[in-house]
Amino acid sequence: MPKPTFFNLPDEKRQKLIHAAGEEFSRVPLFEASISNIVKAAGIPRGSFYQYFEDKEDIFFYLLNEQAVKRKNSFIAMLEKHDGDIFEAVTEIYREFLYDMPDEEERNFLKNAFLNVTHKIEDAFTTMFSGTQSNEQIEEIKQLINREILNISEEKELFYVIQILTAVVFRNFVEKFARELSDGEAMDNFTVEMNLLKKGLAKRT
Repeated sequence: MPKPTFFNLPDEKRQKLIHAAGEEFSRVPLFEASISNIVKAAGIPRGSFYQYFEDKEDIFFYLLNEQAVKRKNSFIAMLEKHDGDIFEAVTEIYREFLYDMPDEEERNFLKNAFLNVTHKIEDAFTTMFSGTQSNEQIEEIKQLINREILNISEEKELFYVIQILTAVVFRNFVEKFARELSDGEAMDNFTVEMNLLKKGLAKRT
């Protein structure tokens, strides 16, 4: 997490540093990123960087967590729009990412994160759907989900439904970039998987 001195910066300087880091992480993945490039673009001494962040991982995960908050808010809006239909909500989130993300820097930042995934990156991503930052966020999301359309009988099963759908969304993001799928191919694959989950995988006798 950023140090308190980062939040004490004037907004213009804070945004300039964040923009410089975003540019660097959209250009290359975390392990190739250079603090020297970030501070040069931000116009600050290298020593000043360490007054705000511990290292490049610190500022990378700050940016990734900001993305998670942004996507979580979008997910909540989609649940409200689709009357709690979690399948429609996650499908629209995926479609929105493919077709409606105009910011190329933001898209490349996420692409580099997905192509160089670690457990920590995956954990940050899952907060977009599970709201694991706090119990209140978890409850907010759970209350919005329409359980009448789900084949569940216990409260704890809802948690696993969210986990399964999150895993499918995450894997499809990784596959889209790793296999260099077109947006149309990626959307088709995702739709097939969502339809299989909605129907159920076991044949009823």
